[in-house]
Amino acid sequence: MNLVILSQNERLYSTRRLVEEAEKRGHSAEVIDPLKCDLIIEQEHPAIYYRDRYLTDVDAVIPRIGNSLTFYGCAVVRQFEMMGVFTTVRSEAIIKSRDKLRSLQLLTKAGVGMPKTVFTNYSRDVEEVIQRVGGTPVIIKLLEGTQGLGVVLAETVNAATSVLEAFNGLEARVIVQEFIAEANGADLRAFIVDGQVVGAMIRQGKPGEFRSNLHRGGTANYVKLSPEEISLAVKAAQALKLPVCGVDILRSNRGPLLMEINSSPGLEGIEAASEKNISKSIITFIERNLR
Repeated sequence: MNLVILSQNERLYSTRRLVEEAEKRGHSAEVIDPLKCDLIIEQEHPAIYYRDRYLTDVDAVIPRIGNSLTFYGCAVVRQFEMMGVFTTVRSEAIIKSRDKLRSLQLLTKAGVGMPKTVFTNYSRDVEEVIQRVGGTPVIIKLLEGTQGLGVVLAETVNAATSVLEAFNGLEARVIVQEFIAEANGADLRAFIVDGQVVGAMIRQGKPGEFRSNLHRGGTANYVKLSPEEISLAVKAAQALKLPVCGVDILRSNRGPLLMEINSSPGLEGIEAASEKNISKSIITFIERNLR
């Protein structure tokens, strides 16, 4: 097979591991920067021109597209789809997952449990918004935030009011979400490949930090998920039509709750913590679909 990995940096752990596993299984794998692709829009002859050549004879694409590249990156993925190339995650699914509000609406319709959440186009009655999610403390999230950026813990009504007013002044869209205190600054990451959990870890935020992101100094360890946690992760991935994704879960007193779903999850933390070869699982998923 001829594989294309859409990534801006071939030295990133996730990109390198996918190349390694593809080559181990006898496939060729080329890393291509999506921002350097030209899309040829022509009736019945869609094509992609990269550097000095047309991309032909591509069997499958693995999108590794960061949030800041969503618009153009997904246009490149969509072009490959129009050319009849298999992709591990389709462009429409990536776009849905990157829209926090839209994804939460789709997930709640599918019956996926999650913290109480309110989206407001700025309400002056902040106290009423806070009461709808169970009172302070509350989490306030930018809809466009990633890796823990744009996420604030407001412990009092005054603090929540100040944060909402600040975001409103910047014309930033936010959601207000219930704070799950019993999670103790930890969350679970379930890695889904082809509708199954192939690895899991528990991420713990550093002391005094409510965010567990590894990029913010959190630690990761192996965890065995409960049947309820596995079911939630699989249901969430199916609801957003994401064959490959990371599902972040909070353990609460009323059961597992979905925190977020990531359509381009990193491999380094999960492979180290779970001691599972997630990269190999992704390559074999492609093989199964191209047989």
